[in-house]
Order: sequence, then C-alpha cells, then structure tokens
Amino acid sequence: MSTLPGQREGLLAGRIVVVTAAAGVGIGAATARRALEEGATVAVSDRHEGRLAATAEELADLGTVLAVPCDVTRQAEVDRLLDTVEGELGPVDVMVNNAGLGGSATLDTMTDDDWFKVLDVSLNGTFRCTRAALRRMQPRGRGSIVNLASVTGWRAEAGQAHYAAAKAGVMALTRCAAVEAAPHGVRVNAVAPTLALHAFIEKVTEPEVIARWVNEQPQGRPAEPREVADVIVFLASDMASYMTGEVLSVGAQHA
Repeated sequence: MSTLPGQREGLLAGRIVVVTAAAGVGIGAATARRALEEGATVAVSDRHEGRLAATAEELADLGTVLAVPCDVTRQAEVDRLLDTVEGELGPVDVMVNNAGLGGSATLDTMTDDDWFKVLDVSLNGTFRCTRAALRRMQPRGRGSIVNLASVTGWRAEAGQAHYAAAKAGVMALTRCAAVEAAPHGVRVNAVAPTLALHAFIEKVTEPEVIARWVNEQPQGRPAEPREVADVIVFLASDMASYMTGEVLSVGAQHA
C-alpha cells in the first residue's frame, strides 16, 4: 500500500468509488485523492455544495471526478446519489461512508436535539448509505463498503456520549451487514481513527482540547487524514479480499 504522495500501485484500477462527506480537507477528501491515485473513478458527495465543487475541482487533475450533493439524513438524496453515479459512471464498486457529525455535551446537559442530530448523521446516515449500496451491489455479486467508526466507539470520553454511541453503532452495523452480505460477494468493513487533525476540527475545537488529544497519542502527534485514507483504500481493495466485518483501529491503541 502506497503512503508516498503521487506514488501509484493501481489498487483500485478500474473501480468506481463513492465517498460521502468528501468536501474540504478531511478524511473524505484524502480518501477521494488516494482512490484517484490508485486508479479509481471517483464520485464525491457532501451537503456543502460550494466546498464540494471546490474539492472536485482540486482533484480533477488526478482523474475523473463526479460531484453529487447529498444530505445523508434524507434517504431520497442517498438514493439519488447512487442513481446519479451509476447513471453517469457505471455500477458502484466501493462505497465509503465517511459522513459524520460530532459535538460535545455532558449527558445531563445534552438535549434531545443534540442527541438525535449526531445519531441521525453518524449512525442513521451510515445505515441509509450502506442499505442503498447493498441493494445495488448484492445482485451483482461484488462490492466493498467501508464505514467510518471512531476509537470513541471503544473508549469512554466525557462529553461524547452521543458520538460514542453513534460510532459504536457503526461498528455493530458493520459486523451485522458483513455477515448478511458475505454470501452475495460483498464485503463490509470499518476504520476507527483516533485523532486525524485537519482545518475543520481546529476551527470548531478549543486549542486546549486539541492539545490534550494530541498529548494522549503515543506517537506524540495526530494522524494525517491521508494516513487514515491509506487504510480505507486497503480495505476497499483486493488486498483485503478475505476481510469482512472487521473494524481496524488507525492508531496505536483503542482502549
């Protein structure tokens, strides 16, 4: 698996890859870039249309990129995303469900809206996209789905009950979907990053919180989004052909 910018091994040559929440500079955009570097045709999606268009333009020099706006909290938009991709590019080979929403609130101060908003994007959105992808992949007898979980799904952290519950749910969803999809030739896996720092997280998180998170990493630094994207590409590729229902921690520890 390549970890050097610009180095290509063709791990996803000829594949059509969809990445949700791919606008900007986070894991989604890094995954789209890595997939293109590995020979894929890529569809990027996000609810932020302006940032999505800018991201697609930035990636266009690497290969074919289709931008399709989508809000994963709406099943009709998820279905339209996949219908558009399959109509313009062809059958989807890889679905990367990266869309997620965080926040911070202690359980005694958390509102119903706080709870449901995080769950609807991070867990229900992953469910909607996984279901839509399975309905298209299973009749063809092939496909790979990679979901974004989080180390928080394993590890307790104050103020993260809604996010932790959502990401633990993504892990369970991944394992159950994998068992159901395996007889149809479709693999379903997940990655669980620790801390992958990028501009958006820095914008919405207090500097002292980021400093604490970084200090907790055994490596003494956060992961780069590209380092998480490398693992996603691995799981999506034939190098992981016998892996399904797995949740890979991208870091040094998960408990």
